[in-house]
Amino acid sequence: MRVVADREACIGATLCSSVSAMFELGRDSKVVVVADGHVDPQDLDAAEEAIEMCPVQALMLTEEPR
Repeated sequence: MRVVADREACIGATLCSSVSAMFELGRDSKVVVVADGHVDPQDLDAAEEAIEMCPVQALMLTEEPR
């Protein structure tokens, strides 16, 4: 599984980064997905919670490779 971010849709609400360490804000205050978006099985619940919390639905979980 991997997380993909739509940085253009991101409004920098920081909810994702408050839930999961796999999200950070870049210098432009928009989401950056760390570790190439790869989600380890033990981190899946936190990633899903962060995705659900995004107010503009800028994050997506996918099974497709990058």
